Amino acid sequence: MRSEIKINLQNGEYILAVADHMVKAAVGRSGVTLAQDKREGDGKTPAGTWALRKIYYRPDRVTLPPTPFETIPITPRLGWCDDPDHPQYNQAVDLPFQASHETLWRHDHAYDVIIPLGYNDAPPMPGMGSAIFFHILHEGRHYTEGCVAISRDDMLAILPLLALDTVMIIDEAAATDG
Repeated sequence: MRSEIKINLQNGEYILAVADHMVKAAVGRSGVTLAQDKREGDGKTPAGTWALRKIYYRPDRVTLPPTPFETIPITPRLGWCDDPDHPQYNQAVDLPFQASHETLWRHDHAYDVIIPLGYNDAPPMPGMGSAIFFHILHEGRHYTEGCVAISRDDMLAILPLLALDTVMIIDEAAATDG
């Protein structure tokens, strides 16, 4: 049986559950949407079942616990293309990069650990949303731009519980527009 991380809406709060751990989670500033309705820049988190990809991390800030996933150190030259018209849409890119992109080396701690979710990446469909990550929650914020985020301590506690077949299930019942 595969390992699962589940995101559900309970009493008005998003809860992430994996194994025996249940923690508060943040989703997109505009809530959760059905995957077919997700659009670039809409601030919504796509509902569905998503594979976990590689783990990117800031080696100057985080020591990762043991994990079966491929781990990639984030450097100042690492970005993620969010330009729907570019052939590298929704993929890691080397900086400098001419098209629209996110810089993964950030001054805040949100991307100290990020795991891209297997949403819109096989292959990426232009405009359907990019850079949907499982990452650390921004300090002082209770939402993301479309990702799923939890506290740093919760992330580091959960990482050793993950297996290569772990999927994140974002409950369609949590969709605020569907």
